[in-house]
Amino acid sequence: MNIERIRQPFIENFPGDLSNNPMQRNTPKVLFATIKPAGFNHPELIAFNEVLSKEIGLGKFEDKDLDFLVGNNLPENVKTYATAYAGHQFGNWAGQLGDGRAILAGEITNEAGKKTEIQWKGAGATPYSRHADGRAVLRSSVREYLMSEAMYHLGVPTTRALSLAFTGEDVMRDIMYSGNPQLEKGAVVIRTAESFLRFGHFELMSAQREYNTLQELADFTIENYFPEITSSDSQKYKEFFQNICTRTADLMVEWFRVGFVHGVMNTDNMSVLGLTIDYGPYSMMDEYDLNFTPNTTDLPGRRYVFGKQGQIAQWNLWQLANALHPLIKDEKFLEDTLNNFGTYFWEAHDQMLCKKFGFDQLQKEDEDFFINWQGLMQELQLDYTLFFNQLEKTTPDTDIKEHFKEISYILLNDQMLEKLSNFIKTYEARLELNSISKEASLAMMRKTNPKFILRNYLLYECIEEINNGKKDMLEKITKALESPYQEIYPEFSVKRPSGYDDTAGCSTLSCSS
Repeated sequence: MNIERIRQPFIENFPGDLSNNPMQRNTPKVLFATIKPAGFNHPELIAFNEVLSKEIGLGKFEDKDLDFLVGNNLPENVKTYATAYAGHQFGNWAGQLGDGRAILAGEITNEAGKKTEIQWKGAGATPYSRHADGRAVLRSSVREYLMSEAMYHLGVPTTRALSLAFTGEDVMRDIMYSGNPQLEKGAVVIRTAESFLRFGHFELMSAQREYNTLQELADFTIENYFPEITSSDSQKYKEFFQNICTRTADLMVEWFRVGFVHGVMNTDNMSVLGLTIDYGPYSMMDEYDLNFTPNTTDLPGRRYVFGKQGQIAQWNLWQLANALHPLIKDEKFLEDTLNNFGTYFWEAHDQMLCKKFGFDQLQKEDEDFFINWQGLMQELQLDYTLFFNQLEKTTPDTDIKEHFKEISYILLNDQMLEKLSNFIKTYEARLELNSISKEASLAMMRKTNPKFILRNYLLYECIEEINNGKKDMLEKITKALESPYQEIYPEFSVKRPSGYDDTAGCSTLSCSS
């Protein structure tokens, strides 16, 4: 791989702690701390994304590159560091946080001039590890590696995964915080993104009243990642904030489209580029439930449930607005922009639902249609993805009971089937209002509704296999996720088996997952 092309513009532009000291501590007035990966004596490659490697400019993997994939024996041009940021966690100000399990190698530029940051996750402790060891276990690393790639191929903005490797050491973890820690296999994943900058980077500098650094950070971000912004003075910061709001709303709509629940939408987990970032206790939606959270830590308050993700995104943007206020200094503009977020989001959300149902344009009565559909989905506990797959195959002659019975997580009684049948009739009548052909409507649905989603139970099975030295499931899932709008493996296009309903890692997960 072309490791010699990696550079570190971030640490060249901002104040940092250059001590390489891993002691966990506050690092006031800086945006990063240099830190070296822990190093691992017996790494073993599990998976490598060669297509991505070539795309970003790293090139082909060779055996000697395994050291780089876990942070061993790095060349002098790779000056490693962790970034400092703050954040609101579960609605409360948490102060300094930072990269606790992530260490950056820097940035690489491909031949087309596209920049990509490269980051290890699980390569050792940093000053921001907060009494943890900075390591990662196999299950969390597999989940990040596969899900980020699944989201990419679904067309959802996301960080991506370059490699997955065993570290050769065991790590102690308490998966459900139940007081029963166990040793698990350690692993490192390399993830990539145009930038890993978060809301929290701006929150930290603003909270510390480091306004010059805050402005420099905003200028750096605009110059490198927002080429569409050409204004000067405070206007460019206004456009910067507007752009972040739009990208964030668009991302939330994409999450709703494919049924993704992040599980821990703290401000430190929000990308200013509108990327899905930090794959922890996430889940793809099985049975449709607006009140579903996959995060056991979130269960008391259900702050981060599926149906609230747009609302939480807006709340997080309020916190970013407060952080950027010293640069924008226009309360009415910020308030208007944030109020407009809701209007933009719901319009985009309903347009997205139109495409899922095959409607060519939004009609006035569609709001009631969507509300009735949501109520039906929840009452009948229908599988979100499979419902639309079956809807595409529905004809006026379809036996509704037989057609939909295998996609419910409960046994449907006659009254429920009657409700479903009436809804399908309403849907068919609504389709008649289209100005496009039925073939065009169906083509729209097939482009919008995935046939394959990476369900937690599949990840669980895959992790179990890798733990036992097998890769067959990993290879099948990798192939399936690369073509999610095709049914490559019909055995994956089924609802979650009932045996996994209460299995840790299949229905709900902890923040250590």
